[in-house]
Amino acid sequence: MASNKKPRIKYAALRRFLAVVLITLLGVFLLIFLLRTNSISSFVDGPQDEEVDEGYKLNDNYSHYRQILNLPKQNKLSIRLDKLNQMPPRNIDLYPNLPKDHITIVLYVHNRPQYLRVVVQSLSQVVGISETLLIVSHDGYFEEMNKIVEGIEFCQVKQIFASYSPHVFPNSFPGISPTDCKDKDDPRKKHCEGNPDQYGNHRSPKIVSLKHHWWWMMNTVWDGLEETRGHSGHILFIEEDHFIFPNAYRSLQLLTALKPKKCPDCYAVNLAPCDVNSKGEGWENLIAERMGNIGYAFNRTVWRKIHRKATEFCSFDEYNWDITMWATVFPSFGRPVYTLRGPRTTAVHFGKCGLHQGQGERGACIDHGSVKIDVEDIDKVVNIKPEWGVHVYKKQPGYQAGFKGWGGWGDKRDRELCLNFAYMYHLRDYPSPSATS
Repeated sequence: MASNKKPRIKYAALRRFLAVVLITLLGVFLLIFLLRTNSISSFVDGPQDEEVDEGYKLNDNYSHYRQILNLPKQNKLSIRLDKLNQMPPRNIDLYPNLPKDHITIVLYVHNRPQYLRVVVQSLSQVVGISETLLIVSHDGYFEEMNKIVEGIEFCQVKQIFASYSPHVFPNSFPGISPTDCKDKDDPRKKHCEGNPDQYGNHRSPKIVSLKHHWWWMMNTVWDGLEETRGHSGHILFIEEDHFIFPNAYRSLQLLTALKPKKCPDCYAVNLAPCDVNSKGEGWENLIAERMGNIGYAFNRTVWRKIHRKATEFCSFDEYNWDITMWATVFPSFGRPVYTLRGPRTTAVHFGKCGLHQGQGERGACIDHGSVKIDVEDIDKVVNIKPEWGVHVYKKQPGYQAGFKGWGGWGDKRDRELCLNFAYMYHLRDYPSPSATS
């Protein structure tokens, strides 16, 4: 009898042990599932325009720099987005080890989901995409855009949200404030707030958000994120209406490797010509020309040069970030700003609707995102050869020093907010407020 008890006791103990292991594994798998699929949307649900309760604080240095920089008072959505920006990338379980020399890709988006679907699909076909980190920078929070990004499984992906976007503040600056001047209002007669641009027009939040988002993103990616603030190599920047060819990443890797020898004076590399309508020359030469705004990549050394021109960038009366760079920042470098690219494009701009023509608005641009871009066999493999020479376009067309800007950026509050973004992560370098006057 006693001899039969021992096996039973051992068997019962084994069953209890296996049950504990099974429950533990189920718990781990459930946690992984929730981390990967739990939506950011559930985190940001709730009132978006309420003021923050005194007890609702971040547990890091955000409160500290907000006070020093006098940033706009945040609502609950703005603070939630700040917290989301500190979350680790998704899909680390699928792609745990990235190559040390990988080139991070930053995709900045607004509210054009029909375009984003096209871009995400094109990225899924890019050779080598699983080797890198994709950072998606949102101009505010839009549920449909978030859902599309949450569905990405072909690489590590991290989402960041511009927590001071005008789209996050429906009833106060940097959004629309009830006391704001509109159009060509005279502040003295209307008793409203705001400074007109050089053409007499007051700010439009959906217009100024373009420049605010780009500048906030650049400062956050280079100097704010744990994943990239120590990164010294190149980072690629693309937009939600840039179709990326399958050979783009491998071509980018080769161009960044060739740049120091082939074009030591080049500041960047580009996936596409600066002329958005060009598909390239088709020559057996590399091309050096003016830096374009489609698929551009540069390193931290170049970012430091750009960052040092924060005052010029933030005070120039022009709501487009790229025109601001071409007309005032790049000319201040003292010599032409060249970029290196291949003779055949590896990215295409396909959007018809401008960034300021959002969804669900009266008079919004209607474009369902149906796009047909021919991807040939040559676009699936690297079509650049290291032995090629470099053809330099010395005459750089387009916006130059002396251009006064299209306006839209005359309000002192926008200029101060822009400069605050430049010093969020460099408080010791913060200048006096008079610098933005």
